[in-house]
Amino acid sequence: MPLIHVVIPFLDEESTLERVVERLQQCTWPDGWKARPILVDDGSDAAAAEAARSLAGRDDIELLRHDRNRGKGAALRTAFARIVEEAADEDVVGIQDADLEYDPRDLARIVGFLDESKGSIDAVFGNRFDAAQRTAIRKIHRFGNRLLTRLSNLATGLRVSDMECCYKVVRIPTLRSILPDLDEDRFAIEPQLAATLARHGAIIAELPISYDPRSFSEGKKIGLADAFAAVATIVREWWRTHARARAR
Repeated sequence: MPLIHVVIPFLDEESTLERVVERLQQCTWPDGWKARPILVDDGSDAAAAEAARSLAGRDDIELLRHDRNRGKGAALRTAFARIVEEAADEDVVGIQDADLEYDPRDLARIVGFLDESKGSIDAVFGNRFDAAQRTAIRKIHRFGNRLLTRLSNLATGLRVSDMECCYKVVRIPTLRSILPDLDEDRFAIEPQLAATLARHGAIIAELPISYDPRSFSEGKKIGLADAFAAVATIVREWWRTHARARAR
Protein backbone atom coordinates (compact mmCIF):
# COMPACT_ATOMS: atom_id res chain seq x y z
CA MET A 1 0.00 0.00 0.00
CA PRO A 2 1.60 3.30 -1.04
CA LEU A 3 1.88 6.02 1.58
CA ILE A 4 1.81 9.77 1.60
CA HIS A 5 4.21 10.77 4.36
CA VAL A 6 2.70 14.05 5.58
CA VAL A 7 5.26 16.26 7.32
CA ILE A 8 3.69 18.68 9.83
CA PRO A 9 6.28 21.12 11.23
CA PHE A 10 5.01 23.18 14.14
CA LEU A 11 6.05 25.80 16.67
CA ASP A 12 3.65 26.54 19.55
CA GLU A 13 0.55 25.48 17.60
CA GLU A 14 -1.22 23.63 20.40
CA SER A 15 -4.55 25.34 19.64
CA THR A 16 -4.73 23.93 16.09
CA LEU A 17 -2.37 20.94 15.93
CA GLU A 18 -4.88 18.31 17.01
CA ARG A 19 -7.56 19.62 14.62
CA VAL A 20 -5.13 19.54 11.71
CA VAL A 21 -4.23 15.93 12.46
CA GLU A 22 -7.90 15.00 12.82
CA ARG A 23 -8.72 16.60 9.47
CA LEU A 24 -5.87 14.71 7.88
CA GLN A 25 -7.05 11.40 9.32
CA GLN A 26 -10.62 12.06 8.17
CA CYS A 27 -9.55 12.45 4.54
CA THR A 28 -10.70 9.97 1.94
CA TRP A 29 -7.54 8.95 0.12
CA PRO A 30 -7.42 7.42 -3.35
CA ASP A 31 -7.88 3.65 -3.49
CA GLY A 32 -4.88 1.84 -2.08
CA TRP A 33 -3.35 4.92 -0.43
CA LYS A 34 -2.82 5.71 3.23
CA ALA A 35 -1.49 8.77 5.09
CA ARG A 36 1.35 8.62 7.58
CA PRO A 37 1.57 11.85 9.64
CA ILE A 38 5.01 12.93 10.88
CA LEU A 39 5.00 15.77 13.40
CA VAL A 40 8.15 17.85 13.80
CA ASP A 41 8.27 19.89 17.00
CA ASP A 42 10.60 22.78 16.20
CA GLY A 43 11.36 23.79 19.79
CA SER A 44 7.78 24.44 20.93
CA ASP A 45 6.67 25.48 24.39
CA ALA A 46 5.53 22.93 26.96
CA ALA A 47 1.84 23.02 26.01
CA ALA A 48 2.44 22.33 22.31
CA ALA A 49 5.07 19.70 23.09
CA GLU A 50 2.64 17.85 25.35
CA ALA A 51 -0.14 18.06 22.74
CA ALA A 52 2.21 16.53 20.19
CA ARG A 53 3.28 13.73 22.55
CA SER A 54 -0.38 12.89 23.12
CA LEU A 55 -1.03 12.73 19.38
CA ALA A 56 2.05 10.60 18.77
CA GLY A 57 0.52 7.82 20.84
CA ARG A 58 -2.19 7.31 18.22
CA ASP A 59 -2.42 5.52 14.88
CA ASP A 60 1.14 5.44 13.54
CA ILE A 61 1.75 9.16 14.09
CA GLU A 62 5.48 9.77 14.44
CA LEU A 63 6.96 12.66 16.42
CA LEU A 64 10.39 14.18 15.77
CA ARG A 65 11.72 17.00 17.90
CA HIS A 66 14.26 19.82 17.84
CA ASP A 67 15.55 20.94 21.23
CA ARG A 68 15.51 24.56 20.01
CA ASN A 69 13.73 26.48 17.30
CA ARG A 70 15.62 26.05 14.02
CA GLY A 71 12.99 26.98 11.45
CA LYS A 72 10.54 25.39 9.03
CA GLY A 73 13.23 24.38 6.55
CA ALA A 74 15.26 22.60 9.22
CA ALA A 75 12.12 20.81 10.43
CA LEU A 76 11.31 19.64 6.92
CA ARG A 77 14.86 18.44 6.33
CA THR A 78 14.80 16.48 9.59
CA ALA A 79 11.61 14.71 8.49
CA PHE A 80 12.79 14.21 4.89
CA ALA A 81 15.98 12.50 6.12
CA ARG A 82 13.90 10.10 8.23
CA ILE A 83 11.42 9.42 5.44
CA VAL A 84 13.92 8.53 2.70
CA GLU A 85 15.46 5.90 4.99
CA GLU A 86 12.30 3.81 5.06
CA ALA A 87 9.91 4.94 2.31
CA ALA A 88 9.14 2.85 -0.77
CA ASP A 89 9.69 4.25 -4.25
CA GLU A 90 5.94 4.36 -4.89
CA ASP A 91 5.39 6.59 -1.85
CA VAL A 92 5.17 10.38 -1.86
CA VAL A 93 5.89 13.09 0.70
CA GLY A 94 3.63 16.08 1.34
CA ILE A 95 3.87 19.15 3.56
CA GLN A 96 1.06 20.31 5.85
CA ASP A 97 1.25 23.44 7.99
CA ALA A 98 0.03 23.04 11.56
CA ASP A 99 -2.43 25.94 11.43
CA LEU A 100 -5.84 25.77 9.77
CA GLU A 101 -5.01 27.73 6.61
CA TYR A 102 -4.89 24.63 4.38
CA ASP A 103 -7.47 21.86 3.96
CA PRO A 104 -5.94 18.34 3.95
CA ARG A 105 -8.64 17.20 1.53
CA ASP A 106 -6.66 19.06 -1.11
CA LEU A 107 -3.69 16.81 -0.34
CA ALA A 108 -5.91 13.83 -1.14
CA ARG A 109 -6.81 15.41 -4.49
CA ILE A 110 -3.12 15.99 -5.23
CA VAL A 111 -2.28 12.36 -4.42
CA GLY A 112 -5.05 11.22 -6.75
CA PHE A 113 -3.68 13.46 -9.49
CA LEU A 114 -0.17 12.08 -9.04
CA ASP A 115 -1.48 8.53 -8.97
CA GLU A 116 -3.31 9.05 -12.25
CA SER A 117 -0.20 10.51 -13.87
CA LYS A 118 1.38 7.02 -13.83
CA GLY A 119 4.83 8.37 -13.04
CA SER A 120 4.90 11.15 -15.65
CA ILE A 121 4.87 13.88 -12.98
CA ASP A 122 7.47 14.13 -10.22
CA ALA A 123 5.89 16.80 -7.99
CA VAL A 124 2.71 18.84 -7.59
CA PHE A 125 2.44 22.35 -6.14
CA GLY A 126 -0.77 23.79 -4.77
CA ASN A 127 -2.03 27.07 -6.23
CA ARG A 128 -3.88 29.41 -3.87
CA PHE A 129 -4.36 32.09 -6.52
CA ASP A 130 -6.57 30.40 -9.06
CA ALA A 131 -9.35 32.88 -9.89
CA ALA A 132 -12.05 30.26 -9.42
CA GLN A 133 -11.07 29.83 -5.78
CA ARG A 134 -11.74 33.49 -4.83
CA THR A 135 -9.43 33.24 -1.86
CA ALA A 136 -9.62 35.69 1.01
CA ILE A 137 -5.84 36.17 1.05
CA ARG A 138 -4.87 39.75 1.85
CA LYS A 139 -3.93 41.89 -1.15
CA ILE A 140 -0.44 42.75 0.09
CA HIS A 141 0.30 39.09 0.88
CA ARG A 142 -0.99 38.05 -2.53
CA PHE A 143 1.08 40.72 -4.28
CA GLY A 144 4.25 39.69 -2.44
CA ASN A 145 3.75 36.02 -3.21
CA ARG A 146 3.12 36.72 -6.88
CA LEU A 147 6.26 38.85 -7.06
CA LEU A 148 8.40 36.16 -5.44
CA THR A 149 6.89 33.50 -7.69
CA ARG A 150 7.68 35.50 -10.83
CA LEU A 151 11.25 36.06 -9.69
CA SER A 152 11.60 32.36 -8.89
CA ASN A 153 10.20 31.38 -12.29
CA LEU A 154 12.66 33.69 -14.06
CA ALA A 155 15.53 32.07 -12.17
CA THR A 156 14.40 28.45 -12.54
CA GLY A 157 12.53 28.34 -15.84
CA LEU A 158 9.47 26.95 -14.09
CA ARG A 159 5.97 28.25 -14.81
CA VAL A 160 4.25 27.73 -11.48
CA SER A 161 1.66 30.16 -10.13
CA ASP A 162 2.31 29.96 -6.38
CA MET A 163 5.88 28.98 -5.53
CA GLU A 164 5.40 29.86 -1.84
CA CYS A 165 2.43 27.53 -1.35
CA CYS A 166 2.89 25.09 1.52
CA TYR A 167 1.33 22.23 -0.43
CA LYS A 168 4.13 20.54 -2.31
CA VAL A 169 3.88 16.79 -2.90
CA VAL A 170 6.97 15.02 -4.21
CA ARG A 171 7.63 11.45 -5.25
CA ILE A 172 10.15 9.65 -3.04
CA PRO A 173 12.77 8.98 -5.76
CA THR A 174 12.72 12.70 -6.57
CA LEU A 175 13.02 13.63 -2.89
CA ARG A 176 16.05 11.34 -2.57
CA SER A 177 17.75 13.09 -5.47
CA ILE A 178 17.16 16.66 -4.24
CA LEU A 179 17.66 16.17 -0.49
CA PRO A 180 21.46 16.68 -0.54
CA ASP A 181 20.90 20.13 -2.11
CA LEU A 182 18.57 21.37 0.62
CA ASP A 183 20.17 23.48 3.36
CA GLU A 184 17.72 26.31 4.12
CA ASP A 185 16.60 26.43 7.75
CA ARG A 186 13.67 28.83 7.62
CA PHE A 187 10.87 29.87 5.27
CA ALA A 188 13.25 30.26 2.33
CA ILE A 189 13.01 26.48 2.02
CA GLU A 190 10.05 27.15 -0.32
CA PRO A 191 12.03 28.84 -3.15
CA GLN A 192 14.88 26.40 -2.53
CA LEU A 193 12.56 23.44 -3.07
CA ALA A 194 11.34 24.97 -6.34
CA ALA A 195 14.88 25.74 -7.53
CA THR A 196 16.26 22.34 -6.56
CA LEU A 197 13.44 20.48 -8.25
CA ALA A 198 14.02 22.53 -11.40
CA ARG A 199 17.79 21.92 -11.28
CA HIS A 200 17.19 18.16 -11.13
CA GLY A 201 14.82 18.29 -14.10
CA ALA A 202 11.69 17.36 -12.16
CA ILE A 203 8.36 17.55 -13.99
CA ILE A 204 6.09 19.77 -11.88
CA ALA A 205 2.33 20.23 -12.16
CA GLU A 206 0.00 22.36 -10.04
CA LEU A 207 -3.57 22.15 -8.79
CA PRO A 208 -5.83 24.86 -7.35
CA ILE A 209 -6.41 24.53 -3.62
CA SER A 210 -8.51 26.27 -0.97
CA TYR A 211 -6.87 28.70 1.43
CA ASP A 212 -8.08 30.41 4.60
CA PRO A 213 -5.29 32.79 5.66
CA ARG A 214 -4.85 33.79 9.27
CA SER A 215 -3.63 37.15 10.52
CA PHE A 216 -0.47 37.96 12.45
CA SER A 217 -2.61 38.41 15.57
CA GLU A 218 -3.79 34.82 15.07
CA GLY A 219 -0.23 33.53 14.98
CA LYS A 220 1.02 33.95 11.41
CA LYS A 221 4.83 33.93 11.57
CA ILE A 222 6.15 34.79 8.11
CA GLY A 223 7.09 38.46 7.58
CA LEU A 224 9.04 40.98 5.53
CA ALA A 225 12.42 39.62 6.60
CA ASP A 226 11.40 36.24 5.19
CA ALA A 227 10.59 37.86 1.86
CA PHE A 228 14.11 39.30 1.66
CA ALA A 229 15.52 35.89 2.62
CA ALA A 230 13.48 34.30 -0.17
CA VAL A 231 14.93 36.72 -2.73
CA ALA A 232 18.46 35.96 -1.51
CA THR A 233 17.78 32.24 -1.80
CA ILE A 234 16.38 32.59 -5.33
CA VAL A 235 19.52 34.43 -6.42
CA ARG A 236 21.85 31.96 -4.68
CA GLU A 237 20.10 28.93 -6.16
CA TRP A 238 20.26 30.51 -9.63
CA TRP A 239 24.02 30.89 -9.12
CA ARG A 240 24.36 27.29 -7.94
CA THR A 241 22.48 26.01 -10.96
CA HIS A 242 24.66 27.96 -13.40
CA ALA A 243 27.86 27.05 -11.55
CA ARG A 244 27.02 23.37 -11.86
CA ALA A 245 26.19 23.77 -15.55
CA ARG A 246 29.57 25.44 -16.18
CA ALA A 247 31.38 22.68 -14.29
CA ARG A 248 30.02 19.94 -16.52
